[in-house]
Amino acid sequence: MAAKIRLKRVGRKGQPSFRIVVLDGHKPRDAKVVADLGSYDPKTNPVTLTVDNATALKWLLDGARPTQAARVLLSKVGVLAAWEETRHTRHAKAEEN
Repeated sequence: MAAKIRLKRVGRKGQPSFRIVVLDGHKPRDAKVVADLGSYDPKTNPVTLTVDNATALKWLLDGARPTQAARVLLSKVGVLAAWEETRHTRHAKAEEN
């Protein structure tokens, strides 16, 4: 399965809020969710962003590809930096062996 991390729109007209979810990359935006990673509400002041960092990092390490919007939000909470660090650590250990 080609998993993607993307935003799923919830909320009524004119009041958008989003869930950060993992789903099959071949499905449409509002398809059945594989995993729920957090939420994003751009209408609050300041913007509300909550992410389960451990679960998001697990999905990234398992090969899930974030969309551009999800990538921006994950980088704001530091998940992408942790992912890059973990990937480089894994490569360094693999080269040592």
